[in-house]
Amino acid sequence: MSEVDRFRRAQWRMLLAVMGCYLFYYTGRQNFGFINRALQSELGLSATDVGTIGGGMLLAYGLGQAVNGGLADRFGTRRMMTLGALASAALNWAASFAGGYTSLLLCWTANGYAQSFGWAPGSKLIAEWWRSDERGRAFGFYTLAAGFSSVLTFALCLGVLYVLDWRWVLRLPVLLLVVAGLAFYRVARDRPQDLGFPPLEEEADELVSPVVSHAPQESFAERYVAVLTNGRFLVACAALGLESVARYGLLFWVPAHYLGEHWKQEPGAAWITLALPIGMALEAVTSGQISDRLFGGNRARPIAIWLALAAVVVLALAQVPREQTTLGLALLFLAGFLVYGPQACFWALCPDLLGRSRAGTGVGVMDAFAYGFAALGEVAIGRTIDAYQETGVMFYIVAGCCAAGAAIIPLVRR
Repeated sequence: MSEVDRFRRAQWRMLLAVMGCYLFYYTGRQNFGFINRALQSELGLSATDVGTIGGGMLLAYGLGQAVNGGLADRFGTRRMMTLGALASAALNWAASFAGGYTSLLLCWTANGYAQSFGWAPGSKLIAEWWRSDERGRAFGFYTLAAGFSSVLTFALCLGVLYVLDWRWVLRLPVLLLVVAGLAFYRVARDRPQDLGFPPLEEEADELVSPVVSHAPQESFAERYVAVLTNGRFLVACAALGLESVARYGLLFWVPAHYLGEHWKQEPGAAWITLALPIGMALEAVTSGQISDRLFGGNRARPIAIWLALAAVVVLALAQVPREQTTLGLALLFLAGFLVYGPQACFWALCPDLLGRSRAGTGVGVMDAFAYGFAALGEVAIGRTIDAYQETGVMFYIVAGCCAAGAAIIPLVRR
């Protein structure tokens, strides 16, 4: 076997390893949407309380991404991603024994930080192993794993709720995350050099910004200064933040919207919620490849198109009564398809604008923006639901955020 073929096989093995691990990461945080109603009925929490708990997790996740992305540039992916998987599983179990608002807020916020050991370090591994002309596709497959992680989590949580109470939603699905984290540690390697291959060379299209030309010995602080002074990158961060309010608004509140008090007697209303993550999963791999092949590496244009269409679909969804399950299922699928679609393009922008050696820091900072916005969005959505006593109002907030993201992302140029 030639050296090129050996590297290609190793390259795909690393991508599949990080995909396989992240496939189970959401079992540690997207299970929260399935305990919303139970927290309100059994623990006496308000929608604002539930939104604040979810927002605490998202805020800690975002802050953790900002830190852990830089740590991944320095220490690598393998140990960090495994540690995050094990810590998140433990904190889910701790949260399952919480007896009230304060204990649940503390456990779930800590879980948000543990979960932040996953995405940015995994993105760093992809940037180390894949060239820019294939990076959109690689990030597309990575986001595909994240999308199917939502599907897996939703299905597992529904299955657990059919036979056990809500606390087991926090206990059983995360056991798969423990197995995935340990398997990833066994297979993954941080860089081509770790398997005896030469490192990838920096490419011309990674040097489009004057701050990208830098020495490999760049310090931790210097990387953050360079990232946080890149104007186009910050615009992309804000756009992703708005998209994340929409994404988590749907993921956290769609289950509560469709799971009424008698949902076990109306299985169609329960399983309709799966249409959302299935749409997200099926679209995840598409936009990255479209940006590579159809738009010549221009990531901003498909992002704008997807978010504008998402705003229209979510507004239509707001008009559909819960009882119209067929139409609701179709629109939920489209909403997931379009809201989650731009993700691969956003992550590919990080090494494109900042260079490969800053990829982990860039992804971490971008994710910090995303989850900071999403945390504030969760609190706002919870308060709005309390004010109107209707979960459907969250669709209008989601649509507005999609439209705003579509409006500002064209300011980012290749």
